[in-house]
Amino acid sequence: MTQLVCRQLAQICAAVFMVLLPACAAQSAKPRAKPEPKPEPTAQELFEYVRSALILLSPDDGINDNLEVTFNQATSLMTVTQPNGHCDQYLNTLDANNSAWDVFDPSDAHESREPLLRLTLVSVSGKTARICYDKENKLDASVAPNRVRLLFSQAKAAQWPNFQEKLSKAFKNLIVLSGAAPENDIFSGDPKLRNKQQ
Repeated sequence: MTQLVCRQLAQICAAVFMVLLPACAAQSAKPRAKPEPKPEPTAQELFEYVRSALILLSPDDGINDNLEVTFNQATSLMTVTQPNGHCDQYLNTLDANNSAWDVFDPSDAHESREPLLRLTLVSVSGKTARICYDKENKLDASVAPNRVRLLFSQAKAAQWPNFQEKLSKAFKNLIVLSGAAPENDIFSGDPKLRNKQQ
């Protein structure tokens, strides 16, 4: 009888031990270290993203094509080359608070063309945002110098999830890293204005 009781007690103790062991092990386990925060992208990395978008999502209509995009970090100059010439865009003069997306129809009386997505940014008051040149490298005085316009195929951009939001963020961060003032929420101090923006 005593052996039977001892055996049952041993089985009960073994069962309790098996139940409690994982709980004890969990309590004595070292907490996992938090992963290191991801480093912020550099100006060159942001430019590569913007350049990829401009080249891959180029309109390819023979007029508004983005043939090449270069960036001189020392001068904060981004150059976009198209079939009719190129525009030098001074990123350090742009106002990250003033940007807008719209759909642009490049069709004319002779030819119908696909709609384009256009991102427009303006310069800080009194600064030049861009200077454009024709194919012969002569100044194109017809282009407004106080704004930058980037063109994308609307159909191609629709295939990139959250394209406008991601490109806006990357381009604004590139502007700030190029020496422009950081983006501010100008409506944050006034709840009435902030609510109108939402």
